[in-house]
This record gives sequence, C-alpha cells and structure tokens, in this order.
Amino acid sequence: MSVSAVSDVVAGTLYVVATPIGNLDDISARALRILREVALIAAEDTRHSIRLLQHFGIATPLAACHEHNEREQGGRFLTRLQAGEDVALISDAGTPLISDPGFHLVRAARAAGVRVVPVPGACALVAALSAAGLPSDRFSFEGFLPAKTVGRQARLQQVAEDSRTLIFYEAPHRILECIADMRDVFGADRPAVLGRELTKTFETLKGLPLGELHDWVAADSNQQRGECVLLVAGWQEPEGDEAVSGEALRVLDLLLGEMPLKRAAALAAEITGVRKNLLYQVALERQKDA
Repeated sequence: MSVSAVSDVVAGTLYVVATPIGNLDDISARALRILREVALIAAEDTRHSIRLLQHFGIATPLAACHEHNEREQGGRFLTRLQAGEDVALISDAGTPLISDPGFHLVRAARAAGVRVVPVPGACALVAALSAAGLPSDRFSFEGFLPAKTVGRQARLQQVAEDSRTLIFYEAPHRILECIADMRDVFGADRPAVLGRELTKTFETLKGLPLGELHDWVAADSNQQRGECVLLVAGWQEPEGDEAVSGEALRVLDLLLGEMPLKRAAALAAEITGVRKNLLYQVALERQKDA
C-alpha cells in the first residue's frame, strides 16, 4: 500500500462499552452488537471477559488492556484504530475508566483524532445511588480510598465537610475498617448506605447511621464479602448551639453579662471567629432560656 493510500484510510472507532456488574441480563442489545462487530476487544482481564463472550456466543478476538500494560500496549490498539479497524474497550464489570483502566487509551485516541463512542450501561456507583435514598442531585464519587489507615483517614478529613452525597468503592477485606474510619471522622450519626453484590444473588442495600452500620457489618461476616459501594450523606452545617464551640459559648456568656446582646454577639464574633449572625441567634436563644 502506498503512503498516499495509507493517509486516505479513515480511522476506526473506539467504543467504550459497559458490561454487567453481576446480572448478565443487564447487558444492552447495542453492547452485544458492538462486541460482535468490532475487529478487537481490549479487555481488562481476558480470562474474565472470555466467559462473558462465550455466554453470548461472541467470537471477537481479545487483547489485554489493564493498569499494568495500558501505557505500553496502548499504541497497538491505536495503530489498529488508525488503520481503520474498530475496537471495543471493556473492563471486568461495569463502565470502563470508572475506577478501572482505559483512561490512557481513550485520551490517546482522542488526541490522535480517533472517534470515541460511549456505549452506556451498568455502573455500580449509579446503581447504588439510584436506590440508596440519599440525595442524588449532587454527589461526589471518591473511588477507592487509600489502603492504609493514616492515608484513608487523611482523605476522609478532606471531604468531611462536603455537603454532597459521598460515594466510595471498597474491597471486602477492608470494608469494616473503612466504615470504622468513616464513623470516627464523619461522626457515628452520619447516615450511610452499604451497597454490596449489586444485581447479584446476595445483593445488599443497608442504610444505617455509620456507628450502627459498622456494628451490623461486624456482626455478620457475610457482609464482608463481595463488591462494595459505600454511600455517605453529605455534611450539614450545624444549627444553634451545636455550631458554636464550648469556648465561643463561654466568651459569649461572659460578654452577655457585661453588655447589650447585639454588642456582645459582635465582640464575641471578633474574638472567636464565629459568624456574628450565628452568635446573635444563639444569644437570643440563651436569653429566652434564662
């Protein structure tokens, strides 16, 4: 083939295909058609994905595209795409790139001008959120937390006052210590939901305050198995006395004994850094209770 002929080749399409997270009936008809029609499937684990393809009678060749080889092997997929072949990217379960490999390949394909097409479907975080009963208008997906306690607690501290619903993935062997850290950082009363083995036979969606959820999981070893999604209600700004430290209340009470309410609240705000309007409301409530 001449150089000019190569340059005339229309690049193929990279399809990012979601696969079931458990129940095989959740795969879409479009996903099945794409997987049959492409020239190659880039899979996170070919040994895992071959079982999915065999179940649906799909004979498309597989090639590994996982976190350990994605940067090095991505060029082979890009070469085939640029030669005009279509490629499908899949992970072991759910939507690729969502705490799964694929980002480097997708970015390289887009940079090379290759068309990238999403084929949506199952995603564990969305499935859990849809049935958790926690606010879903605004949420933050945090993925997997650090494996070590110190790093995990530090990350949780960073999001402790995030008002959005927080969503985490966690390995089953760390789920109990993860909930314990959330309880200690967020507070035992913060509402949470454990989604486990979603769409599978032993699916669990259990909603409890973090302190109770920890004890419930600790009491049942079965809840420490399988794929886990943890959802935690966002932080809510405390109201009234709960929003003011004990030291700030002490300062406010001392000043209230020496000057008018409005002046006491203003001066207490300057001393403690607490919002003046909040201290004013607290002062009003404390005078009513006196």
